[in-house]
Formats: sequence, C-alpha cells, structure tokens
Amino acid sequence: MPIRTAVPPRVLTVAGSDSGGGAGIQADLKTMLALGVHGMSVLTAVTAQNSLGVQGAWELPVDAVRAQYRSVVDDIGVQAVKTGMLASAALVETVAELLAATDAPVVVDPVGVSKHGDALLAAEALDSVRTKLLPVATVATPNLDEVAQLTGVVVTDESGMRRAAEEILGFGPRWVVIKGGHLPGEAVDLLTDGSAEHWLRAPRHDNRHTHGTGCTLASAIASGLALGQDVPTAVRGAKTYVTGAIEAGFPLGGGIGPVDHGWLTRPPR
Repeated sequence: MPIRTAVPPRVLTVAGSDSGGGAGIQADLKTMLALGVHGMSVLTAVTAQNSLGVQGAWELPVDAVRAQYRSVVDDIGVQAVKTGMLASAALVETVAELLAATDAPVVVDPVGVSKHGDALLAAEALDSVRTKLLPVATVATPNLDEVAQLTGVVVTDESGMRRAAEEILGFGPRWVVIKGGHLPGEAVDLLTDGSAEHWLRAPRHDNRHTHGTGCTLASAIASGLALGQDVPTAVRGAKTYVTGAIEAGFPLGGGIGPVDHGWLTRPPR
C-alpha cells in the first residue's frame, strides 16, 4: 500500500452521540470518511438510542465541550465545522462563542427532535439558537419541524418553504437549506441566501429506514465546503449523497433503520 503524504481537509462535528450508530457523531464521522475528509469530534451529549427511539440523554458539562473544541482547533485546525445536538442553552451559547472565533465555514443543523419525535433540545434553548447560533452559520439546515419550532411557520407546500427561508435568514445565517422531505411528492429542498434560489429535487425512495438523514446532509455539506466547494455546489453534492444513502438504507432492530453511509463503496444491487 502506498504511504499517503497529503493531509485531507479536516472537518469538526460538534454534536451528540447516537449509540445505535445511525445519527449524531457516528453518522457525521461516517459521512466525512465517505466523502474524503478527516472527521474530528466534540461530544456534547450521550444518548441511549436505538431503532425505536431515544431512551435517555445526558449532556456534557460546558467545560468538557470547550476543552474538546480547543484541543482540536488549536492543534489540528479545521476547514469546516458542523453542529448538531447541543441540548441546552448553555451549550448552544458556548458553542456559538467558540464558532465566532474560528475562521472556518459553519454548517448548523438546529437539531430539535429525533426521527422518532424525542426532544433533543431544551425549549428554553430555542432563543439561544435564534440569537447566538444561527448568526454564526454559513449554512443552516432546518427541517420543517425545526422551522416551526424556531419561527412558528408551519410549511405545507413549496411557497411555504420560501416564507420559512426568509424567517430563518432573518436570524443571520448566510445561507439556509429548508428541507422539504416531510412534504408529499418529490423530496425537495430549497437553498437560498435571500437572493439566489436553488430548488433541489430528488425522487422519493420507498424506504422507511431514514434514521440520520439530517446529520448526514449537514456533514456532507461541511465536507464539501472543506474541500473548497462553494455553497451551492456543496449542497447539491450533499443532496446527491444523502439521496443515495436513503435508497440504500437498511433495517436494524425493530424500528427505523439507518441510511447507508457507505453506499458509494458498495456494489450495485
């Protein structure tokens, strides 16, 4: 085997752990490996989680999160950062402060609930997400449930996605991806910075094993940015990757299985 001398771009995920391996830190690192970047992690919370839901969650102390972040960024450096489950207002504000002082693009996945409907963010932390975290985001990637949590806008069609994007952009991110996967019909997402609009469409695959889609998309976007892509290119590539991962999703346990993060390396079925 040849010895690799080139250092791949480095991407840091700041998120919670999913013990079932389908979402969270585990999904982020799998995505980063699949897309050719070096993944690193700051653990914010530990969950007891499987295909049926979240059985428990324990956030880490602020000092532990800050120490992990400084340890990685000060020595190794980063070309992009992705945030996921932050659990509490104190962690949201701490991470936002760290991100504001880091010279790298930031992808914020404003995780509020799990695929199974389990709360992953304290209600009192929503204002901190709006006023502290979203303003430091290069790209924010809320799904429709998270849009409703953050803005009160209930999206039922594509015109509602435009209104949702305007509301989220009002909090300060440079770009937003409104994920319309919960709408009927095609799996459509809207990427916009308030002027340019990019409608990203993909066929809807008849597969219920979709655990980890949000984490995977945000991590794929961050990976593209670390590789030097502009935002529209990174988001289009991420959409293609997650669509393939959904199509290849597989059953685990008795509930909703994960998407297949390694689908690019598997032989066609």
